[in-house]
Amino acid sequence: MKLIEFLNNNDRFAKLNGMQLTEVREGYARAEMTVTKDHLNGGGVCQGGALFTLADLAFAAVSNSHGLLTFGLENSIAFLKSAKEGDHLVAEAVETLNHHKIPFCEMKVRNQNGDLICTMTGLAFRKENQPMPSL
Repeated sequence: MKLIEFLNNNDRFAKLNGMQLTEVREGYARAEMTVTKDHLNGGGVCQGGALFTLADLAFAAVSNSHGLLTFGLENSIAFLKSAKEGDHLVAEAVETLNHHKIPFCEMKVRNQNGDLICTMTGLAFRKENQPMPSL
């Protein structure tokens, strides 16, 4: 089983919320979702937790793209524009620093028009001798 299939099948929270990885390669990942009424907050826009989860799914994929089990340590997110029901969102994650133990990644979430919705950075921790599925 490939990493993209493994994460799409086993990240149950992301799957339950209609999110899926659409591309994963070494140092890069992309995840997508369409905002539904179930993603909306009390103000009628996409809930920040949904945006975070989408970016976090891409973060999980990019940080695990080197074949070792890697967990997030820290994330920081900035919400720049609201996403609305019907918007198709794409989160792209890039590994800025491929450190052997603590990689650093940057994620950007954009809507179907290319508008930047939020940015997130993340530090991760790679476990030794705990392999993940390959690309």
